[in-house]
Amino acid sequence: MNENAVPLDRSSAEEYATWFKALADATRVRIVSLLARRRAPMSVGEIVTSVGVGQSTVSHHLRILAEVRFVLVERRGTSSLYRINDACVGRFPTAADVVMGAPAPTAPAPAAPAHR
Repeated sequence: MNENAVPLDRSSAEEYATWFKALADATRVRIVSLLARRRAPMSVGEIVTSVGVGQSTVSHHLRILAEVRFVLVERRGTSSLYRINDACVGRFPTAADVVMGAPAPTAPAPAAPAHR
């Protein structure tokens, strides 16, 4: 056992926990995956059609994903379009690695998907 091992600092652990909690639902993972692969803003209707669940369910999941900034909302007139937060694409795998014991990166990482 490595006696020099220390736990992740509390602030980082709390932030990462909110990210993992937001992805603790298969439909939210599917929505994030869809938006990440699409790489362009999508309407709720387009997401509903692609994911195959109801509009109210998709809207609920999008709110949760937007709270942790995995998903960003763009207003176009009276419509809302949703897109992946590109900062998350690089940060989330790093968070998973750090939680699992990899050393934290020493270079400044891209902006985290901070809370509003």
